[in-house]
Amino acid sequence: MGFSSFKLDQNLIKAIEEQGYSEPTPIQTAAIPVILSKRDIMAGAQTGTGKTAAFALPILQQLITNLSTKLSTNINADRPVQALVLTPTRELAQQVYKSFVKYGQYTEVRTAIAYGGVSINPQIEALKQGADILVATPGRLLDHLINGSLSLDHLSYLVFDEADRMLDMGFKDEINNILKRAPEKRQTMLFSATFDQAIFKLSKTLLNDPQLIEVSARNKAATQVEQIVYNVDADRKRELISHLIGMKNWRQVLIFTRTKQGADALAKEMCKDGIKTQSIHGDKSQGARDKALEEFKQGKTRALVATDVAARGLDIVDLQYVINYELPYVAEDYIHRIGRTGRAGGAGLAISLLSPKEEWLLEAIEEVLDHKLVQQWLPGYEPDLTKVDSPSRNTRGKSKKHARQKALSGNTKTNSRSKSDNSRWKKRK
Repeated sequence: MGFSSFKLDQNLIKAIEEQGYSEPTPIQTAAIPVILSKRDIMAGAQTGTGKTAAFALPILQQLITNLSTKLSTNINADRPVQALVLTPTRELAQQVYKSFVKYGQYTEVRTAIAYGGVSINPQIEALKQGADILVATPGRLLDHLINGSLSLDHLSYLVFDEADRMLDMGFKDEINNILKRAPEKRQTMLFSATFDQAIFKLSKTLLNDPQLIEVSARNKAATQVEQIVYNVDADRKRELISHLIGMKNWRQVLIFTRTKQGADALAKEMCKDGIKTQSIHGDKSQGARDKALEEFKQGKTRALVATDVAARGLDIVDLQYVINYELPYVAEDYIHRIGRTGRAGGAGLAISLLSPKEEWLLEAIEEVLDHKLVQQWLPGYEPDLTKVDSPSRNTRGKSKKHARQKALSGNTKTNSRSKSDNSRWKKRK
């Protein structure tokens, strides 16, 4: 079944074919007809499965129909925002914006973008010229709403992309403020790679009798991504990464850390190892982040070290290698991290480096994945078991809520392992 089966406008079909797409992905097959029927949806799909097109194409289709009637009677008609797509990060906003522009290039539909970290004036000017679709981050969107450069009075379509990450990043208040300014009568779409109780609670305030769409097992990592966990001492992680990249001649590797300071420090040390490395995180200017990402995509930079916030939304064609220098405090972020590789059905390799004090984080990830990840030692980098301490109390049993609070507060202090943890670790010797 091709895209023509959705009865899309020929200008959309032409743009899709030029991108080399002939068959819709499972999430597109499931979501596009529902959105075209004007029903609210709550959709879950693995990252890299084409979920942007799953909402972009039907929104474009409906706007093409609306505009053809409007412009036929008044070519100079006002162009207020009719569709709003909210994303948690600037990088994801850029990615979604480019998709709308790409798919709508042969239509009359206009798309604008708004995010922080850059001057607001060009965005204000773009909105003055008229925009049918706006892709925005919550904070900058509120700036426009408050200063009067944007109104949502004519909004008909509202999309929350990667809604789980919006909650993790603390955007609940911003979302509530935006909803107060949006019409109650609208079509709302919520897309998320992971589902938990917080997402279902949010959906009840956003959606009206939604269609639930899940094209794969909930909170499941991409099956084409091979996952490896190496046990290694914390102070040898950087050495192991440089060894792997050099020995295997990897040319493009995305590495995750938990903190901005950690990202900068790791990039600096890897450069000393002779591997050209840059870092991206929220403290860097948008220009610096864009430059680092572009050089990484072009192969000028061999390794890119990123935090979870900065990396959300990165779409790097044919990226094969992802390394978790540190496991995330929010277990669901593991799925998003390794989802940067193995995109559009391609193969990928995700390596996680596990120090003794991080095993409680791995257990939380395994609970989300609903299966165990096999741990192994890399010859020459076996952990030194004499370094493992025995803490006075078991702190592994931290709840998911506590882990999220720790991550959002910026607390980077890891928890100690219990005696039972040490026993399991030593059994691998």
